[in-house]
Amino acid sequence: MAAPADTDFRTSGLIRLTRPQLLWTMAGLMLSVLLASLDQTIVGTAEPRIIASLSGFTRYPWVATAYLLTSTLAVPIFAKLSDMYGRKWFFLGGIAGFVGTSALCGASGTLNFFPLDGMSQLIVFRGLQGVGAGMMMAMAFTIIGDVFSPAERGRYQGFFAATYGMASIFGPTLGGWLTDYISWRAVFYVNLPVGLIAIVAIYSQFPALRPQGVLRVMDWFGLVTLIGFLVPLLLAFTWVTDYGWGSSRVEGLLAFSMVMLAAFLYAESKAVEPLLPLILFHNSVISMSSIAVFVLGMAMFGVIYYMPLFMQGVMGVTATRSGNLLTPMMMGSVAGSITTGQLNLRLASYKLSAVSGSVLAALGMILFARMDAATVPSAVLAAMIITGFGMGLLMPVYTVAVQNSAPVRYMGAATASTTFFRSIGSTMGVAVFGSVLLTNYHRDFARGVPAGVPASALGPFSNPLMLAQARPQLEATFARFSDGARILEKLFASVRIALLHGLQLIFIASAVIMCAAVVLNILLKDVKLRRSHAPEPEVPVV
Repeated sequence: MAAPADTDFRTSGLIRLTRPQLLWTMAGLMLSVLLASLDQTIVGTAEPRIIASLSGFTRYPWVATAYLLTSTLAVPIFAKLSDMYGRKWFFLGGIAGFVGTSALCGASGTLNFFPLDGMSQLIVFRGLQGVGAGMMMAMAFTIIGDVFSPAERGRYQGFFAATYGMASIFGPTLGGWLTDYISWRAVFYVNLPVGLIAIVAIYSQFPALRPQGVLRVMDWFGLVTLIGFLVPLLLAFTWVTDYGWGSSRVEGLLAFSMVMLAAFLYAESKAVEPLLPLILFHNSVISMSSIAVFVLGMAMFGVIYYMPLFMQGVMGVTATRSGNLLTPMMMGSVAGSITTGQLNLRLASYKLSAVSGSVLAALGMILFARMDAATVPSAVLAAMIITGFGMGLLMPVYTVAVQNSAPVRYMGAATASTTFFRSIGSTMGVAVFGSVLLTNYHRDFARGVPAGVPASALGPFSNPLMLAQARPQLEATFARFSDGARILEKLFASVRIALLHGLQLIFIASAVIMCAAVVLNILLKDVKLRRSHAPEPEVPVV
């Protein structure tokens, strides 16, 4: 159990830790953020081996979908619970749950007592793992708000954002190495020792403080309607690339989601202790930050998710090379995150980071929008660095701004709102951009198909995201046709042209969205960051 901390928590909402407590607490927080962020990148490189081992090609998208659904839901729910009951035990529960379900994910297919096949086991365990990840991410940034004054928070949240960026850089490489030299199961088992160290650090050194003056009443109606809103919404965004916006499945899910959103807003307006207090959004800083982080999520994933496809499908570089070309963006993001923390501390202001970061990110995306088939890797590299540094400046800003303006009693819910809206924005961005890409791709590709090619041979071309994996199969298929090699090359040339048109639309849309984000950040009110442990506002200030 943690040693007594020198704390003025009841009067100011900020915890004063002894130096050993601070060091161990920060170590535990950093390791937990590393775990959650690494898990999002390390698993992707093990995908082919997992599919082969568990015979689950058709169900593999659910491995990511289950994790996304549960982690997004967990963030606002457990953030609110921590506002009522304290952070420590929820944080420890999140790490322990994440570690335990990581072990189960690694053992998927060998658990004969579990009444599902191996792929279904993995999907269920990834869903449970998402709950732990959501709890960790909700608590980590909120605990920083509990420990440091607003001016100091930017520095430490910059380090945490840098940790996320570093995980994005090294995750795929580590996942590939573990898969090639040990087993795909090792990408899950590697979480265990790191998670156990984080548990020991937080359990032994972080104090278990119970918030005072808070009504501990669970908002059950809000919880049910939030689930009813989010689950159909995320499923609709996930399935839209497969079924289209006009399918009854997607339209039905979106309609039901909107009804549940109205019910959720009504529930929150009446609840004694709402999950997501609507009063927070009366504050112009919190409402503007929520809109801005949603927009950033949309624009950012338009680049990150589809840039490898541009490099492989249009520029013709290998998958490994395309991954390496993403590294400068991530390194730029790390540098930007550290820089924004120092700026916030020295200037006691987040405005400069917000405006300059959005301008740089918009400039980088404009450069992406100008790319075509003749683009050289050096041009991509320059755009990557500019965009990455701009995003690095931006990402910690909104958490700092929201925590600086939120009442102490709503610190967890306010902090979670930034993660929540970014997650919704990124999911919506991938869905909308994916729909734009596939619609234009199918139209343009059909124009370039040579006469006489049987429709059965064109099946793999319907999904450009999987063409790299399907190429050996295609070469074997077309080898049976007269002049098959030449026809296949013509088809791949058509793929290149069709992909270029669709991806250009995505990059143009991302640039427009990011230019709108510049305006939002200019309008973002600059509330001076406090440098002391003085009491924070108890009511939102408009």
